[in-house]
Amino acid sequence: MSIRPVLRLGDPALRQRATEVPESWFGSEHLQALINDLIDTKTARSGAGLAAPQIHAPWRVVVVGMAHNPRYPDAAPVPERVIINPLITPLSKTTIAGWEGCLSVPGLRGEVARWANIRLQWRDLQGRCHREHFSGFEARVMQHECDHLDGVLFPDRLQSPTAFGFEEELQASGRLP
Repeated sequence: MSIRPVLRLGDPALRQRATEVPESWFGSEHLQALINDLIDTKTARSGAGLAAPQIHAPWRVVVVGMAHNPRYPDAAPVPERVIINPLITPLSKTTIAGWEGCLSVPGLRGEVARWANIRLQWRDLQGRCHREHFSGFEARVMQHECDHLDGVLFPDRLQSPTAFGFEEELQASGRLP
C-alpha cells in the first residue's frame, strides 16, 4: 500500500483507453495491491474518486467514496466502492450541469453537464457482478471517474470555455461554493 503520484493534465498516459482487467486477475494479490494504492492515494489527496490511469496503471479500475470532503462541501457522502470493468448506461437524456474538479487538473474547476440518472454495471475485486442505479452527485462522480478509463478529462466536457477557472477566483466571484 502506498500513496502514488497522480498524473496531471498534459501527460499522454491520461489520454489512453485503459485495458479491461483480465479474468485471471480477479481475487489476486496484484489487483488488491492496485486497489489499495488507489484508495490510499484518493484518501491522501481528498478525492471523491480516482481511476487507475491517473496513477499510471492502464487498467479499467476506479475507486470512489468520501464522507465530508472539503473540496465538495455541499456534496452528499459517496459510499466507498471498487469498480472494475464498468459499463455506464444513461437512464434518460436529462443532464444536469455541475462544477467538477480533478486530482489530475489541480486547482481548476469547470462546469460539466452529466446524465442525471445512470445504471452502472461493474465487477468487484472477487469478480462478482454488480448493477446499480445512481443519481445526483454520486452519478456525477461515477461518470467523471469512468471517463478517465477512456482518456477523457473533465475539461473535454466543459459547458462553455467561460465556465472554467481557478478555484480561488471562482469562489471569490461567488460561482463556486
